[in-house]
Amino acid sequence: MRAFRAARKRARTTGEQVDPGPPPTAFSLLPWLLMGLGAFSNLWQGKTPNPWVGAIGLLVFNSLYVSVAFRAFDRRRREAPSTRWCLLVMGLVTCALAIGYGGSWLYFFPLLGLATGAVLRGPNLGRVGLALTALAAVVSAYRAGWDAVNIAYGTFLSTMVTAAILSLSEAVRELHAAREKLARQAVEKERMRFSRDLHDLLGHTMSVIVVKSEAARRLAPRDLDAALAQITDIESVGRQALTEIREAVTGYREGSLATELDSACSALRAAGVEPEVTRSGEPLSPQSEALLGWVVREAVTNVVRHSRAARCAIALTGRAERVRLTVTDDGPGPAPAASPGTPGSPDTPSTSDTSGSFASPASPAPSGTPTASETPGRPRSSGGTGLKGLSERLAAAGGSLTAGPAPGGGFTVVAELPLESGDTPGSGTAGEPGTAGEPGAGGPLD
Repeated sequence: MRAFRAARKRARTTGEQVDPGPPPTAFSLLPWLLMGLGAFSNLWQGKTPNPWVGAIGLLVFNSLYVSVAFRAFDRRRREAPSTRWCLLVMGLVTCALAIGYGGSWLYFFPLLGLATGAVLRGPNLGRVGLALTALAAVVSAYRAGWDAVNIAYGTFLSTMVTAAILSLSEAVRELHAAREKLARQAVEKERMRFSRDLHDLLGHTMSVIVVKSEAARRLAPRDLDAALAQITDIESVGRQALTEIREAVTGYREGSLATELDSACSALRAAGVEPEVTRSGEPLSPQSEALLGWVVREAVTNVVRHSRAARCAIALTGRAERVRLTVTDDGPGPAPAASPGTPGSPDTPSTSDTSGSFASPASPAPSGTPTASETPGRPRSSGGTGLKGLSERLAAAGGSLTAGPAPGGGFTVVAELPLESGDTPGSGTAGEPGTAGEPGAGGPLD
């Protein structure tokens, strides 16, 4: 007990879990059979009339007790009807032996109570325990007079204490198992969050770096200043990526929708895609902006890498207690794979997935290069790790994400979120209506 208290105190101060130790087993109930040694001694010394009857009764009782003890620690066998029948037969044998012999044979009532408490741990325990105690008191009073008080008290105590200890032990183990399960789920949830954040962060950032590197390579022979500007942007994007990765590791990254829109416009222009951004409706809460910022990042990454589009429209509208973000491009999708060495083909194609994350490219591939998971000439898939992760994010917030070919050609990603309590009307930090790039602009952001 002192060791347990010390362990519990250490757990409170250090936060570590206390191991409940090995669970009780049927062997912890078997030593109580020593209470029948008095009856066995009487048989051995020949003090019991009809010794063969007593010996058979003692053998039957002990066998049933051992069987019930092992059944009590298996929930399925404990709740089986056969276990109840065993208890009933034990009760009949106990009454017969106690009435016939009395004396030491009366101590089989506490043993019967112990077996009953080990099996019955539910709401019926109180009624059964009181009935068994009353039976023990009546039979003991008939055979031993006032000694019936001790027999009845021992029967009641053994029934209730055994049931309480075993029920408490089982509850502690179930709580311990539930705590471990919750801990594993928390670790898995954090692992999934970290995986999604890294995918979304690195996929977009690497795409921007690749596009700006290609722009710098094309501009270097004829416009060195413009190429240096692109290289400066690459350095800035790289530093920002390092900051975002550190924030993602700690789990405190709060995305800004305005920042993501600015970054999207910069990446689209560097890829030769004309951006058009419109915002209307009420100001959004930081949580909604963060989620929609992830959608903008992922959708624009796919446009830059796979669409071969000339124009990309990003529209944010709020209506009827919901906010909708739509990203649409007019591109035909990935180009057919070209053989190495042919005009316009990359020297070394990169390997990537449809969601925008790179997998160890040998060299940067130009925008529109098909991936191993895409079939040339077919529309882009609406699946992918990135879009799947976004769907999980939005679904957890009560929103939805759909992606597929646009009716007039191209590809569309639509995200919807319910307006939260922080998404209230007002000027706030959203700017005045009519200002380019702010809510209510109704025109291009830049």
